[in-house]
Amino acid sequence: MAAAATGSGPLREEEGSSGETAAPQPQGPTSVSGARLSRLPLARVKALVKADPDVTLAGQEAIFILARAAELFVETIAKDAYCCAQQGKRKTLQRRDLDNAIEAVDEFAFLEGTLD
Repeated sequence: MAAAATGSGPLREEEGSSGETAAPQPQGPTSVSGARLSRLPLARVKALVKADPDVTLAGQEAIFILARAAELFVETIAKDAYCCAQQGKRKTLQRRDLDNAIEAVDEFAFLEGTLD
């Protein structure tokens, strides 16, 4: 058996009836005790979702997906802002780096004017 150290648990290989080794199948997170699937507190995300008057119900899965999407969004904009900081020969992010990233990347156009 082959095992890999990933966040989703160890991988295992299964042999088929023809003796070929199948692709590794992820196991559940049972081997990693106390591992968090989300870095954002789900209770806070749920509170933010419930603050919207248009939302009446939000399932736990939806809350998790929203938290994960927020994490990916923050990671993406931070990386782009860091690239702007590196162009200025700095390692520390500043507000102007976020502004520059928002202006430079079309996907962030919906944020223009929100940081003023």
